[in-house]
Amino acid sequence: MRIAIIGNAGSGKSTLAVKLSRQLDIPVCEIDKLLWQEGWVPAPRVFYEEAHNSVIRDDNWIIEGLGMLETIDQRIDRANHVIFCDFPLWQHFWLLAERQLKWAHGTLELPPGGQKKMPPTQALFETVWRVDRDWMPTIRGLVSDARQSKSVQIIASFEELENFEFVRE
Repeated sequence: MRIAIIGNAGSGKSTLAVKLSRQLDIPVCEIDKLLWQEGWVPAPRVFYEEAHNSVIRDDNWIIEGLGMLETIDQRIDRANHVIFCDFPLWQHFWLLAERQLKWAHGTLELPPGGQKKMPPTQALFETVWRVDRDWMPTIRGLVSDARQSKSVQIIASFEELENFEFVRE
């Protein structure tokens, strides 16, 4: 089974991936661990692409995150199931603000990419805004196209995320 969990930052992808991993006994790959080196330094593109390709070749995985836009379609194509966290932009900002506060207070359980250093809040919010504006129309199209051949579940709010049940089709 191959599950791609896709969505902008702050949509609960990591938490959902860990939950599903425990339920289904499938390993999780967090794209941020491939994309970033310590201190939020971008990994060399060739490293990211080789690692990404290696993971999607496997038969059992949960991959959560966006990574590079150019590789999202490869993940969706290889997945059996796609879970798309497509919240309104304000909910991403809300959840990210909560995450930043937990990080600042040392109570964050799952730091993105296993990073030790909290990303600058302004840069994080700007990135989320740009992803929403520039990437999400393309991603929505990819997810819509995937509905023709695979199981797709869309989570459109924090409430839906909290009540999410994985459906095998």
